[in-house]
Formats: sequence, structure tokens, C-alpha cells
Amino acid sequence: MGRIGAVLIDIDGVLTVAWKPLPGTVAAMRRLREAGLPLVLVTNTTSRTRASIAAKLAGQGFPVTAEDILTAPAATAAHLREHHPGARCLLINSGDIRDDLAGVTLVDDEGEDEGEGEAPDVVVIGGAGDAFGYAELNRAFRHLQRGARLVAMHRNLYWRTATGLDLDTGAFLLGLERAARTEAEITGKPAGSFFAAALAHLGVTASEALMVGDDIESDVLAAQAAGLTGVLVRTGKYLPETHRAAEGTPDHVIDSFADLPDLPDLLERQVPP
Repeated sequence: MGRIGAVLIDIDGVLTVAWKPLPGTVAAMRRLREAGLPLVLVTNTTSRTRASIAAKLAGQGFPVTAEDILTAPAATAAHLREHHPGARCLLINSGDIRDDLAGVTLVDDEGEDEGEGEAPDVVVIGGAGDAFGYAELNRAFRHLQRGARLVAMHRNLYWRTATGLDLDTGAFLLGLERAARTEAEITGKPAGSFFAAALAHLGVTASEALMVGDDIESDVLAAQAAGLTGVLVRTGKYLPETHRAAEGTPDHVIDSFADLPDLPDLLERQVPP
């Protein structure tokens, strides 16, 4: 491992599960801060805004602010402003993230068949949950049949909750894409643009950065494909069978984020010779 100039950190399953800190993670982040190592929290979480996430984590003792967080919704807003400027967007998501969608025109298509609502130009798929019922997904399917574009914040198949693994967006997105004969534009991890935005935020190159995640495909191997050093943690959604079946090998595998500061020479390398 060469000199590391910054660390990208997933939140759910790495720092917390069900927003409760995993053992040793607060102390580990404080060690990184004390070493002067720049960091950014990169998450596909779509149920909270950046400000809400920061407040929740800070309340648990993590030394973070909203400026330290890059979310899939924020990346989605940037993507829509650049690639679909002025588009009318129908958002299907569990959680209120409108504050992170600045510059995006959100429409309500209720009654559109009767000429009362607004037909969207883009269907935006966020995080799974109660909003992912048949009626909502069928609305999305009908708009895609009419020519709307499909943008999804991520492809995660599941995530770890306090009671076990729950289905996530990717499980529904695959069927929606196949039924509508279209392919979603992905804005969160594992999109290369998402990692590029995080690196730009930190002001470092990919070769200087390290990514820590519990999803071997979307977090770790995707980061490595973008030129970062990848670290897989055995917490959160980590499953041994998924690790064995992966199409690549993480640069490092550790039991927990709590062990990150003890990677060989990680903190020592922050002091120039």
C-alpha cells in the first residue's frame, strides 16, 4: 500500500447497523481524524438527507459534519442537472430527501391519465421500502413504456438491518429494466462518477485514496476499478459466499472498520519522511 492521502468510508454496515455504531468504529474514526487523514463518507443511503445523516452520526459520537458526506441522492441531483436539465422527474423513494435534490423538478403524476397530472420525463428510483409497492412500480413501468428515462440511485440488492438482511432497490430494478426493455442510469455506487466526485471533494487522486466498504462489488471492487485501494470489512451485509463468488479480490480484508487504523503503516504513512 502506497501513501494514502484520504479515506472513503461507507456508512451502513461499516460504521453502523440500523444507525447504531458498530463496536470500535467511533474510536477508529477519531484516530483517523487525529492523524490528520482527510475522509468522506460515501453512502447509497436514500432515506435521509446529508444534514440528517450528519446529525445522527454526530449524536453517536462520530466526528463528522454534513460536508463530510456524499450521498447517492446528492449525486443523483448533480447527474440530473447535468444530463437531464429541466426534466420533470417522478421520484419513487422511501424517505424524504428533497433537500438534497436541489435544482431538480419533481412532479406528481397522480391523475395524469385524466389530464390533470404531469407526465414525467425521467423516473428516478431511490431506496426500497414501503414506497416500493406494486402500484408505484407499475406507474414507473407505464411511464418508461411511454418513453421516460430511468435513473436509479443504486443497484444494491439488499442491506443489513437490526433484524437481518432486507431487500433493496436492485431486486426490483432488475425486473423493471427487463420489463420496460431499458437500462437505468446509475448515479450512486458503483458508478465511477460517484467515486470521482468523492475524490474531487477531497482533492486527491485515486491512487492516493482508500475505500472501505461491506459490499464487495459496489463498494470495494468498483472502487478498485476506479483506481482506489479497496478494503472489505466482514460486517454489515458481508457474506462469505458472496466474497468467494466475487469476480475480483479486495486489496485488503479486515474484520471491522475498528481495525482500519491498524492496517500496516496506514497512519504512519501520513507523516512525510
